[in-house]
Amino acid sequence: MEAKKISENLSVSAQIAPEDLAELAKQGFKAVICNRPDGEGADQPTFAEIQKAAHKAGLEAAYIPIVSGKVQDSDAKSFGDALKSLPNPVIAYCRTGTRSTTLWSLNEGAKGTALPEILEAAKDAGYDMSGVVRRIANGGKTPTDVADFSHDIVIIGGGAAGISVASSLMQREESLDIAIIDPADVHYYQPGWTMVGGGIFDAKETARTMGSLIPKGVHWIKAAVSAFEPDKNAVILDGCRIVKYNRLIVAPGLKLNWRAVQGLVETLGRYGVTSNYRYDLAPYTWELVRGMKSGRALFTQPPMPIKCAGAPQKSLYLSADHWYRNGNIKDIDIEFYNAGGVLFGVKEYVPALMEYIEKYHADLKFMHNLIRIDGSTKTAWFNKTDADGNSEVVETNFDMIHVVPPQCAPDFIRVSPLADDAGWVDVDQTTLRHKTFENIWALGDVMNAPNAKTAAAARKQAPVVANNLLRDMGVTSGVAHYDGYGSCPLTVERGKIVLAEFGYGGKLLPSFPTWLINGQKPSRLAWLLKEKILPPIYWKAMLRGREWMAHPEITG
Repeated sequence: MEAKKISENLSVSAQIAPEDLAELAKQGFKAVICNRPDGEGADQPTFAEIQKAAHKAGLEAAYIPIVSGKVQDSDAKSFGDALKSLPNPVIAYCRTGTRSTTLWSLNEGAKGTALPEILEAAKDAGYDMSGVVRRIANGGKTPTDVADFSHDIVIIGGGAAGISVASSLMQREESLDIAIIDPADVHYYQPGWTMVGGGIFDAKETARTMGSLIPKGVHWIKAAVSAFEPDKNAVILDGCRIVKYNRLIVAPGLKLNWRAVQGLVETLGRYGVTSNYRYDLAPYTWELVRGMKSGRALFTQPPMPIKCAGAPQKSLYLSADHWYRNGNIKDIDIEFYNAGGVLFGVKEYVPALMEYIEKYHADLKFMHNLIRIDGSTKTAWFNKTDADGNSEVVETNFDMIHVVPPQCAPDFIRVSPLADDAGWVDVDQTTLRHKTFENIWALGDVMNAPNAKTAAAARKQAPVVANNLLRDMGVTSGVAHYDGYGSCPLTVERGKIVLAEFGYGGKLLPSFPTWLINGQKPSRLAWLLKEKILPPIYWKAMLRGREWMAHPEITG
């Protein structure tokens, strides 16, 4: 963490860690402003953690969360008011410091500070505010008739779906003009986090730098998206820069809504509260599992849709298997609180899973949705709904709880013209083309096709989108069809997996003959696939456009 001075009273920085606060106090800072929303990144501490450390160091703390790409005029005013009310000097931070600098710049512009003076101060601190010059000067109104960037194909998101479809396109036509828009520095192999929480993978094995994965020849616009203007073929970036396109692919993933559970962000990572859905917390899961000899262990699953619907119970199985092997399971009460009404959505896989539920003596609590948690008292509250729709709040204690947060489309998607009424990108479920805007496609977790939101689904979707977009350009012929394929390797014990593979409507879509891998039975070969084969396939095949067992059906 490096404090960069903007003015006499303000410095900005990238993400601050709780352990940085004592040093900042020694440097003379009196207050800290957090401009980064909780849950934005898989490896960031919550504001509650920062605030606690700040108060311990004698600093005041203010929370003005700004969703990346959504800096509003009112946000700049709130930032300015905080600077007035807090003791100086102040340090403000976000992911990189850019949002904090943007807020300061807009506030100074509103105060009438000369534009060159604002730009110079930001530049001296290492931040280029040229992208918001028009906004500072004209009250936030941004013309879209002049583009800062222009590319034939623009892809939103550098996750599994975005990079895979970029690679699929380049494998088919290497002369394409493609740009990926994503602000992240690190790309994560998120399917590996369950294995981290089970003590099988090291967390570092699941992370690579984004720059090492962007396909050769593809431009990387390292920025966050603010809004869409599809009628003008324009994407508006944070800082009001404009990207024009001829064709657009939308694949930013989904949002983990940690704040939807009251008290969760304040207690994550301590008091026995953990989640494999965050990179920095998956190792804490394993720490808790190894250290638990007796007590009550809770595992939760929120309402659908969520990414990898089997992940909530995977953490249960791997934890219980460890306790079973160590002889501690008789002293541990295991409870699975599921907001839904079934153990798994495809009935053919339920019998095999139930055998393990019974083996581990896990108590299934259906129609129980986690709504509140207090880590300090080790108490959780669930909204319980009966068959008639009546609900009541039930309270329970825990020694360890693995929480899966509610999930939704990213904010900039939900409020955009691309979204359906539920906030997801509205596509044809077979061609993955937008239902309204013919030059837009979507894939991955952000779209509204009724498939499982898994990396395996994105692997099958990427060649479908690549083929259909190129057909629209006249490069290929025939329409590719997506059958809803998704895969969920359910880690029922260390060394065995129930390999669930299915498509739209729960239709079974096995990749292997039953004599090799019977997906409805626990299999050691499926475990080998998950542990040894799928990670290199992800890094070296899927993200490189090598479509092993992923070629789509093409008609016409």
